[in-house]
Amino acid sequence: MSTNLIYTASGLDRQATRRTDADWLDTQENRADKRVIPVWRDKNLVDSIDTAPLPLMPSGDVGNRLLNAADTVLFLGLIDDAPVFGADLSSLMEEDLEILLGPNPTFVDLRATGWLLPRNEAAILAYARGLAYWHRSNGFCGRCGSPTKPQQGGHVRKCTSETCGRESYPRTDPAVIMLVVDDGVGGQGPRCLLGRNLRWDFAMYSTLAGFVEPGESLEEAVAREVFEEANLSVTDVTYMASQPWPFPASLMLGYRATATSTEISIDNEELADARWFSPEEVARFGEWGADIPNDMPRLPRRDSIARWLVETWLKDVSV
Repeated sequence: MSTNLIYTASGLDRQATRRTDADWLDTQENRADKRVIPVWRDKNLVDSIDTAPLPLMPSGDVGNRLLNAADTVLFLGLIDDAPVFGADLSSLMEEDLEILLGPNPTFVDLRATGWLLPRNEAAILAYARGLAYWHRSNGFCGRCGSPTKPQQGGHVRKCTSETCGRESYPRTDPAVIMLVVDDGVGGQGPRCLLGRNLRWDFAMYSTLAGFVEPGESLEEAVAREVFEEANLSVTDVTYMASQPWPFPASLMLGYRATATSTEISIDNEELADARWFSPEEVARFGEWGADIPNDMPRLPRRDSIARWLVETWLKDVSV
């Protein structure tokens, strides 16, 4: 199934087998054609904030300065045979960024612009953002507390204690996200279940989601989360697609499931509301971020797998 999900299909050749070769990595870092992805406090560099922002990936002297100033240098891979590096600049002040990049560099939260960027470049920026976040969160060994240092192009951190030496690897938290549907038994017609999270101060309705617990299969996690959040039982739990979601470090595993009960009782600690919606009702939803009344239902963000799950269901029921 072709998904065209944002933050996927970067086109990078990650060269995982070469990361252990320090000499090879040094050669790549010194190449004149390398590109550098700056990350500053979980934000990415773009040319401007407008209807068509473009990522900035400096090379040449500017790229060298960025790598020299970086807290952590991250080898991301090759694209069109040219090396691509991430440079985490989070410890720098804004005036330092201007020295490196010129006046008023535009660093933005990828969640605000991701769907406006070219798909492969949005995926590369997300990759750099997620990896930089992991490094900032793992500066000390989880076993002995000693400092850790990056290795293998930023894909490993190793404890500096000679008696420990524990290696840690970038973490991705698996989360299930599911569109629950009612196939219209009893004459209701097809409907989908969408919920409004307590955190949202506007009426965005989205799919249910939750993290996978230890010792739990993905299908079990789907059934548990739906029951916990809406008191509904489901069957026919079907995998649809996945999406890396580096906000900060999740892999969203998308499912569709069929409800075997339809009486909703929400978890008031998670949801402000949950309802069944017909395709016609969903089609009248407003857009996330649009200037519309707060109480008008609106769709999930366009860069999310939640949006894709809803839109895929709309296409399926219209056939």
